[in-house]
Amino acid sequence: MTYQTLPELAEALHPAATVLPDAVRVTNAAAITGELIDRLVWTAVFGSDGALRGAARSTLRSLAAAAGIRPASIHGLYMAIGRGEAGGFTVPAINIRALTYDTARAVVRAAKALGAGAVIFEISRGEMEYSRQTPDEYAAVVIGAALREGHSGPLFIQGDHVQINAKKYHGAAREPELEALRALIGEELAAGFHNIDVDASTLVDLTQPGLADQQRPNAALAADFTAFIRAHQPDGVTVSIGGEIGEVGGRNSTVAELRAFMEGYRAALDSCGGGVGISKISVQTGTAHGGFVNADGSVRRDVNIDFEVLTELSRVARADYGLGGAVQHGASTLAADAFDAFPRSGACEIHLATEFLNILYDHPLFPPGLKAEMYEWVRRHAAAERAPHDTEEQFLYKTRKKALGAFKHEVWSLGEDVRQAVGAALEKQFALLMRKLKVENTAGVVARHIV
Repeated sequence: MTYQTLPELAEALHPAATVLPDAVRVTNAAAITGELIDRLVWTAVFGSDGALRGAARSTLRSLAAAAGIRPASIHGLYMAIGRGEAGGFTVPAINIRALTYDTARAVVRAAKALGAGAVIFEISRGEMEYSRQTPDEYAAVVIGAALREGHSGPLFIQGDHVQINAKKYHGAAREPELEALRALIGEELAAGFHNIDVDASTLVDLTQPGLADQQRPNAALAADFTAFIRAHQPDGVTVSIGGEIGEVGGRNSTVAELRAFMEGYRAALDSCGGGVGISKISVQTGTAHGGFVNADGSVRRDVNIDFEVLTELSRVARADYGLGGAVQHGASTLAADAFDAFPRSGACEIHLATEFLNILYDHPLFPPGLKAEMYEWVRRHAAAERAPHDTEEQFLYKTRKKALGAFKHEVWSLGEDVRQAVGAALEKQFALLMRKLKVENTAGVVARHIV
């Protein structure tokens, strides 16, 4: 599926475009075939060397730009929600950890069928590491998927959980940790991630007596990284930046914490030179990343989310601080009938991940031999993550994501019948979520508020 050399890539591209020294010029858009896009995507991921992978990625970007596809920031839409000029929906932010091309294509198909313009593709710092996807690769694959499925217009790509490691920050590796995050943000911006969620909530210090002191390190680092992003964002782009006030999986957030963070954040941002701040705020309402796992490895669907907290936090975020609202994490494994409540609560965004990986792993056509190999890899390489009380099923469920990078080529190389079946199952789930979250027919409101 990959091109083996740069001349071979250029020759395959020749009917549709001309490769110039510093760009690709499209000469015949009608000659851009599905097979050409497929092979470019595969080469962008599995090409034999960096130069070949880079050429495939830049080619995909050029072809997509010619088709009207452009990486975009959702900041303008969230500001419109904050002003009361838009709303009534919750934007799904979809984390793709595996089978990225086929999964992204399924997202685009579902969105196109429903006229859903308000949809985000995202990946976190941790997911990049264990799934072995760099920002440049991830963005190129998502852009390729959009091109393959005939998308046109803005494409929202987001860096989820650009998260500070508290142990490193409080130890001898503070500066290397901060430099690593700045380097990651730089890579994301260069790749077309025009939406970045800064997560310094790991530094919230609950031992401090007052909320302002508890949130101070979180607010200060969020402001520092906001200023860094503003200084390095592309010309003409206002990157959508998210903050976070409480670690997901911990105790529920409060309005007082939101106010303490925002007041500290605004003061810290002013001391960094001011400028445009965050557009949304992530909170904790009772969920956990990956969901809550039963002893048999099944997932609890009846999680008790405090929608009253989510509603009030979203209201205050909009009314008092002009944000789009609160952001919900860790919700993809909830029962389907729970998702209607998020638009009613005023949540501007919801992050969804684990259930899509479950659909892949648990699909009846997923090869049992490959799954067994991946599980054995996890037993050998992720044993330290087994909690004392974990059953075997719980351990495998919580850690099987860690095998995705090691078996990336094998998963991408699943038979076409398997990939099509998995893609169809994913598309059905994406469509259900988009309808529940009320993002049907949001292409128009996106066009009005996104530059």
